[in-house]
Amino acid sequence: MAEIIKIENLTKKFGDVTALENVNLSIGRGKIYGIVGRNGSGKTVLFKLITGYLKPTAGRVIVSGKEIGKDTDFAENIGIIIENPGFLKGYTGFKNLAYLAGIRNVIGKEEIRESMVKVGLDPDSRKKVGKYSLGMKQRLGIAQAIMENPEILILDEPMNSLDNQGVDEVRGILTGLRDEGKTIILASHNKEDIEILCDEVYEMDHGRLARRDL
Repeated sequence: MAEIIKIENLTKKFGDVTALENVNLSIGRGKIYGIVGRNGSGKTVLFKLITGYLKPTAGRVIVSGKEIGKDTDFAENIGIIIENPGFLKGYTGFKNLAYLAGIRNVIGKEEIRESMVKVGLDPDSRKKVGKYSLGMKQRLGIAQAIMENPEILILDEPMNSLDNQGVDEVRGILTGLRDEGKTIILASHNKEDIEILCDEVYEMDHGRLARRDL
C-alpha cells in the first residue's frame, strides 16, 4: 500500500479527559476511508490532529512524509470540512471562495468556477451566502474543500443538510475523486454513505479506533 498518512500511538487529552487513546492507522492512496462512531467518540478530534489544528498529547501524525507539528505546522495538499463550514454572509459564494483561495494563491478564478459548478452551484449568482439554504452552504463547503485539487480530503459529515439529489451528486463527486487517485477520509452517521462509498471502515468508540468489517 502506498501510504499517504501514518498515525502512530496517537493520544489527545484535554485536562483529565482522554479524547483519543493510542490510535494507530495507515491510510493508503486512492481509497475512501470511513470513520463511524457516536457524537463525542473522538472522530472530529482525530481529524483536527491529522490536519494540524490540534497538537497531540502523545504519538505522531505523518502526512505525505512530514510529521505534523515537527516538519510542518499544518498538513499540506489537503481539503477539509470539519464541523459547519464558516463563510462571510455578506459575500457571494464565488467571492467567499476567491477570498479563501487568495490565502495560498495557487488557483485562479477558473478553478473556483469549476469547483462550484461541480457541486451544483452557480458561480455567477449574486445571492449572498447569508441567504443560502443549509444545503447550499454545505455544497459551498465541499467546493472549498476540492477547489485546490488536494491529494487528501478530510470530510466531517459532508452530506449534512443535503437533499436526496444532493447526496447522490456528492457521492458521485467523491467516487470520481477516488478514481482519480485522491485519498478521502470521511465521517458519516448515514450507514448508506459508508456502505456505498468506503473501501475501509473504522469505528471510533470512547477515543479508541478499531477496524470494522464492511
